[in-house]
Amino acid sequence: MNLQIKSSFKKEIMAFTRTKRFFILLCVFVGFAVFDPVMLRAMGAILVTLGEIDIMADALEQMTSSAMNGVSSLVGDLTLSGLIIYLLLINSFAGGEQKKRSIIIPRTSGLRSKAYITPKFIVYPIAAFALCLLAVLVAAAVSTAIFVEKDIIMPQILAAGALLGMNLAMFTSFHLCIGTATGKAGLSAAICIGAAIIIPGIFSVLSMGIDGNLMAYNPFGLAAMANEAVFKMPNMGEMLATILIAIGLMVACFFLALFAQNAQKIDNKGNEILI
Repeated sequence: MNLQIKSSFKKEIMAFTRTKRFFILLCVFVGFAVFDPVMLRAMGAILVTLGEIDIMADALEQMTSSAMNGVSSLVGDLTLSGLIIYLLLINSFAGGEQKKRSIIIPRTSGLRSKAYITPKFIVYPIAAFALCLLAVLVAAAVSTAIFVEKDIIMPQILAAGALLGMNLAMFTSFHLCIGTATGKAGLSAAICIGAAIIIPGIFSVLSMGIDGNLMAYNPFGLAAMANEAVFKMPNMGEMLATILIAIGLMVACFFLALFAQNAQKIDNKGNEILI
């Protein structure tokens, strides 16, 4: 079993890197990290130069001069756009190989479900977390370089990167769970993207009429908490508890995917081997 898991880890890492999907994602995330602050600063400079918005002059000047806004712009983009790109690019690793039947030979040769599932729930969530954290740090460096107010506070930036990374890692685990359990990676990606749009929106609407912070202890509020962390350090206890709850959901996804794999039967009747 240990040898199988090691071989599966090697297979997932090689598949992720040799297909150049990891490097595409790296370019996309770093590209967002550079483009968002530069675009925000450029747009602000143009509007200020035109001088056509006298009533909003102070707010506009603050938006285009504060480095924190450059990072916040990136966090907003990666919350949805980054998530969509990441989930779609890992489709073939989230059950896509079952649809192509490329898993049949390893399974019929004795590949255990645990060896098949475990590396996926480690490699891809960790990669998602690392890419988000790196992107936030790059955006902070670019924003500090081009904005007038160098108001970046590094502990807040690290907290924002960690929260955003956990958000993407959690949705990656949802995608892996549904995709590997059903063998329908495209449907899984659609479900996870829909959930990423709808569920945080519901909590956002509810928070308008409720006193208290609905982001705290709410794993679907990780992205909103990340955006808030850019400007103000969140309560450390609430942040850690929310991250732990998200990790708990990721662990539950792993066991659900493992159960689904173990429940599948190999049927050798007929002309094709079916899983």
